[in-house]
Amino acid sequence: MTRNIHGRLIVTVKIILMESFSSLQILIILLGGCLCVDLGHLDVAAHSKNGMGVQPLSKIAIHKAVYSLRDNASITAYPYVLGAKGGSSQWITVEIECPNPTEDDWVAVFSPAKFNSSTCPSDDDKQEEPYICSAPIKYKFANDSDAGYTKTGKASLKFQLINQRADFSFALFSGGLSNPKLVAVSNFIKFANPKAPLYPRLSQGKSWDEMTVTWTSGYSITEAVPMVKWGLKGESQTRSPAGTLTFHQNSMCGIPARTVGWRDPGFIHTSFLRDLWPNSMYSYKLGHKLVNGSYIWSKSYSFKSSPYPGQESLQRVVIFGDMGKAERDGSNEFNNYQPGSLNTTDQLIKDLNAIDIVFHIGDITYANGYISQWDQFTSQVEPIASTVPYMIASGNHERDSPGTGSFYDGNDSGGECGVLAETMFYVPAENRAKFWYSTDYGMFHFCIADSEHDWREGSEQYKFIEKCLASADRKNQPWLIFAAHRVLGYSSSYWRSGSYGEPMGRESLQKLWQKYKVDVAFFGHVHNYERTCPIYQNQCVNTERSHYSGTVNGTIHVVVGGGGYQLAEFSPVQTTWSIYKDSDFGFAKLTAFNHSSLLFEYKKSSDGKVYDSFTISRDYRDVLACVHDGCEPITLAP
Repeated sequence: MTRNIHGRLIVTVKIILMESFSSLQILIILLGGCLCVDLGHLDVAAHSKNGMGVQPLSKIAIHKAVYSLRDNASITAYPYVLGAKGGSSQWITVEIECPNPTEDDWVAVFSPAKFNSSTCPSDDDKQEEPYICSAPIKYKFANDSDAGYTKTGKASLKFQLINQRADFSFALFSGGLSNPKLVAVSNFIKFANPKAPLYPRLSQGKSWDEMTVTWTSGYSITEAVPMVKWGLKGESQTRSPAGTLTFHQNSMCGIPARTVGWRDPGFIHTSFLRDLWPNSMYSYKLGHKLVNGSYIWSKSYSFKSSPYPGQESLQRVVIFGDMGKAERDGSNEFNNYQPGSLNTTDQLIKDLNAIDIVFHIGDITYANGYISQWDQFTSQVEPIASTVPYMIASGNHERDSPGTGSFYDGNDSGGECGVLAETMFYVPAENRAKFWYSTDYGMFHFCIADSEHDWREGSEQYKFIEKCLASADRKNQPWLIFAAHRVLGYSSSYWRSGSYGEPMGRESLQKLWQKYKVDVAFFGHVHNYERTCPIYQNQCVNTERSHYSGTVNGTIHVVVGGGGYQLAEFSPVQTTWSIYKDSDFGFAKLTAFNHSSLLFEYKKSSDGKVYDSFTISRDYRDVLACVHDGCEPITLAP
């Protein structure tokens, strides 16, 4: 049997977000009758072409689901209990049998397992079941692994599930993603300890000798006391308490995060490990003391503490933007959403012994309001983030939401309005809602800006940026790095006609970059790689291409937005300031050998090989040398 689950006339509100030069157009189409929003048609098309790049889960019109149960249809998932040996992920098998199969049959993974109305807001005018009000966390088409499904009606699918603090079930739908008809529902499966502490994320603290550890669990503070057991590797360990944060559906600023994309995030814990010895190996475990006095511990992890500011040692920094996530089981990826994400992740894991700190400068997950995706991302980067500080910056897909104080009034965050990024990751900002901060790593001084808040001259952030740049001790920390998500400098991307950059940003900030002699400015947002000459006011100020020595006279700008999202083309315009361009997935690496020698490398994610590089060699006196607009006026007064 088939029946409409809403029992009333539906008006579809279709919201299409199309990015223009500095804003987003919102097109709302109302199609007669009483208002009932079809949240399955939220298309976030920023940074995409021809409709590509849309959040895969937004294609599912889950509110339109109807019953179409079939007596001979079945879907079975096994094993029933996952993580019995303590693991946080496991491959499972889903067996399907379906009479009258079609090529658009698909399988949804739901968590919590009771998906029909289990997470819905209360409603006096209760809809008829199934009334599915939350998107699945992932899906596959039934013929994904067996092209013969449409003939036999039988298929066996493999999914990789991660611990997301709740049980799971699987549902077989016909009718494709736009007109889903519920055909069969599976048994429930679960992790042995769904509340276990998982996915640690390290970050530099507010002082050089402090490391923070953030993780996710299902334990509230009324159930258990969170802590970290840690110490120098091989020596006695101590315990440090952790704070606990969470957020709720009414903390979200819009759709789909506030509606169909909502999923309980669990609890986010952060502990501060202080008074670390420089350049020393530490081991740690995440823990919770339960009310009955017993303890739950994670597996053991380790990290190397930061060098003392100015300390001369080998120091290696990786920087990229716009990576996102991808599923290792191939689910959700029907439209090639983030094809390079796993390549970048896996290459960084492979190179981890040669990396000391990572900066992911915006567009972290591309969850776009589908909250379950943040668990998927933190699981994906766990091998990296649990071992080296994983520092993030705010991008449009973390922050932008209409009417919430974003500098750009779009909905690229899908209603998250910064809440997820600010809670899931720690950064040493004075106010985490204002996502700008400074941090030191040995001979490096980093100034991380938030391009989604006002950075124009006279603004609060502009004052921070100047203070951050001015505070660099160039004798001991000669390498001064600026980073932000949007390109406030230079790019030859096709979608900005060959001279892209937020023009107000470049105009406002170039005086600071020049005055304080910023070595390299990094940006994401444009999904490719490009390096400029040392530049000031649109002019190259140095003719070298691969080796810079002495007084450089300008700042090198690097776009490194090829972390994983669909790639951007370049303009046919050949700019005079562009030295190297590559429309491929990759990341940048800085290696400081000492106070006088810096190596820059651009590596492709596909093979980890270096495709562009340069070196800087100079002494402290070169940093002090005057450059145009970069020195205080000299007086001849006696």
